[in-house]
Amino acid sequence: MVREAKKEELKEILELYLCLHEESVPEQSDHLTYTWKQILEDENHHLIVNEREGKIVSSCVCVIIPNLTRNVRPYAFVENVVTHSDFRGLGLATECLNYAKQIAQQNNCYKMMLLTGSKEEKTLNFYSHAGYNSTDKTAFIQWLD
Repeated sequence: MVREAKKEELKEILELYLCLHEESVPEQSDHLTYTWKQILEDENHHLIVNEREGKIVSSCVCVIIPNLTRNVRPYAFVENVVTHSDFRGLGLATECLNYAKQIAQQNNCYKMMLLTGSKEEKTLNFYSHAGYNSTDKTAFIQWLD
């Protein structure tokens, strides 16, 4: 079942992120609690989860970004697409991305953007089949300390 995350699911989401690129689950802290509260209360921030057998096994984030161009239409940014390794290949991340697309359409977004750090052909093909292309724009990243 695809839906938005609930307050009590932080621990489970952080554990799923170990399948993304995290090396450990962050320690409980005021900063973590505050950040989680910000995410949950921000109407433009959507943490999407997909549940199987009562467990969150796939997720992505969709952020709606207000914009002054394109007839003052917002755009959506998708990040942190992840599926637990035991559940890959079942279409669960695709369901998350489709849910994000619905959110973007409901918010009158003119485009969706997604970045991936993966160079694996399988991952890049997955994003292509999900409707994303890597030809229209060039992405640059500047990492900050």
